[in-house]
Amino acid sequence: MKYEVTPQGVCPARLEFELDGNVVHNVQFLGGCNGNLQAVSRLVEGLTVDQIKSHCGFKDTSCSDQLARAIVAAAEQEQQK
Repeated sequence: MKYEVTPQGVCPARLEFELDGNVVHNVQFLGGCNGNLQAVSRLVEGLTVDQIKSHCGFKDTSCSDQLARAIVAAAEQEQQK
């Protein structure tokens, strides 16, 4: 399922990703530091929600933290269905 999120406290205006069960695909940041965010997007491709949560969520004002929070929230939302 595809998700679109508005991150808080960081430069990107929007964050998009897909969840296929517990696996993350097609992460895209719209706006922000293009080179760094392309790298983050490629590094998390195919990782599980738990893998991203354990490696990315350390500072509220980082894009990787916002990504981890959004992915965890989406996974929790899917589990409630």
